[in-house]
Amino acid sequence: MIRISQLLVICLTFSFLQAQNKKDKFITVFETSHGTETATYHQTIQFYNDLANAFPQIQIQAFGKTDSGEPLHIVTFNSDAEFNFETIRKHKRVLLINNGIHPGESDGIDATMMLYRDMAQGKIPAPNNTVLVTIPIYNIGGSLNRNTGTRANQNGPKAYGFRGNAQNFDLNRDFIKSDTENARTFAEIFHLVKPDVFIDNHVSNGADYQYVLTHLFTQHNKLGGKLGSYVHQTIMPELEADLQKKDWDITPYVNVFNQVPEIGFSQFMDYPRYSTGYTTLWNVIGMMVETHMLKPYKLRVEGTYELMKSMIAITEKEGERISTLRQAAFESFKNQKMYPLDWEVDTTKSTTLNFKGFEGEMIPSTVTGKQRLKYDREKPFEKPVAYQNYFKPTVELTVPKAYIIPQGWHRVIDLLKLNGVQMNRFEKDTILAVECYKIADFETRKSPYEGHYQHYKTSVTASENTASFRKGDYWISTNQNAIRYLLETLEPQAPDSFFNWNFFDTILKQKEGFSPYVFEDTASELLASNPNLKAEFEAKKQAELQFANNWYAQLNWLYERSNNYEPAYRQYPVYRVK
Repeated sequence: MIRISQLLVICLTFSFLQAQNKKDKFITVFETSHGTETATYHQTIQFYNDLANAFPQIQIQAFGKTDSGEPLHIVTFNSDAEFNFETIRKHKRVLLINNGIHPGESDGIDATMMLYRDMAQGKIPAPNNTVLVTIPIYNIGGSLNRNTGTRANQNGPKAYGFRGNAQNFDLNRDFIKSDTENARTFAEIFHLVKPDVFIDNHVSNGADYQYVLTHLFTQHNKLGGKLGSYVHQTIMPELEADLQKKDWDITPYVNVFNQVPEIGFSQFMDYPRYSTGYTTLWNVIGMMVETHMLKPYKLRVEGTYELMKSMIAITEKEGERISTLRQAAFESFKNQKMYPLDWEVDTTKSTTLNFKGFEGEMIPSTVTGKQRLKYDREKPFEKPVAYQNYFKPTVELTVPKAYIIPQGWHRVIDLLKLNGVQMNRFEKDTILAVECYKIADFETRKSPYEGHYQHYKTSVTASENTASFRKGDYWISTNQNAIRYLLETLEPQAPDSFFNWNFFDTILKQKEGFSPYVFEDTASELLASNPNLKAEFEAKKQAELQFANNWYAQLNWLYERSNNYEPAYRQYPVYRVK
């Protein structure tokens, strides 16, 4: 009997020590450095591996490729220890957290490590109806490229990763164009987990002010409908109120550079090149956390931790409504006749913020001798500031019944497949009535931007015609959940369309031409057989002296109106079916 009692005491003591060891074991680099350092890539992955080995509610999974050669990882926290996402989505919401897209902005990396540990150890309540998924470090190449100097405006940590990835892309400009392995793997993860709420953790780079925390929710007019209003009127105020209870002030992202915020500022428009603009295309509630670069690193990480706790609590509380509104949004867009492609600030509306800043003034620079901005932290203020957070459409179009893409445009087709777009292939050669676009005009960046000479101010002329399609070409109905993705990538006028990202630049160069001495005779015959064309030609010479004095321009004008002129020039190779 004594031996049994002794054995029981030993077992209980061993169990207690094991439990205590679990609680004491998982201390982060951030904590051991007293809030001055951030974990490396390998330390971060090892930390999550150790957590997953110790706690059944955590799973870590290597997932896909990145430009660095290392895989991305996703770490899932589910109180039920269920990690099949099809099963999860039947009963729970999914909140996806992205960290280290700019590895020098490492606040979320350390905050999320502590968040997972504290939930696993019972230090804070774990959500019952929300599953957390995190990408521990998204920009692995940048994280491995560790340094101490490139974040010139930032107050800690001591060492950190670099903004560019292994190909020197800024990954928060790559979501829609997907030039990198990182972005393509992100798309796979995104469509696997199908999040309801998305958080991307960043550090700001702009004005000086009193706040540690700022938020950048996806623009509510662009998110659209009841879901957009819900984010604007319910989710955002609830987050601000919950953080206020915990003595964490927060304000919208201060979208000003080299000027004082009190003059007023507008909300940032997150187009689909950005993470929250991309997630918006699937009606996800997205937000960027932007901590203030000049605040101590310890405070920034702690603030990010508290903000994520608040968003998890809100998702738990509002989960059913979030699901209902998201599903309604999918159905609404499928039935929508018109769709906005581009936006501008609506200057007739604004919100007044009770903003906490520091007095700033322009003073002579001791370096340049010119005027420079100087903030005085000895002069804090709290005053009303106009915040322009309403936008209105500038470009709208009718939603087609379907698109048709010839099979040769495989780069575009591959991205559509990657993003879960449902497509059917013609089983035989087919002739159909379609709406065709000619690229009428566009401008192009004079210097490269993220690997592209991007187009903008694109306009098209539309016409209705019959077109021949081959067996194997793609018919893509817009009656699907990917409708917004289709509209914002396949319509050339959309700011982040595949056309504007140069995917179709081969149509902008003529492949055939004419030799003037040969075409002179053809032109003469053309004018002789077409009196109306001849009259238009003569009138143009009379009206335009430059044209009249340029023999080649005259021949080219006639060439463009002959049947020798190539129809593929500027013919946009994606067709609309009304």
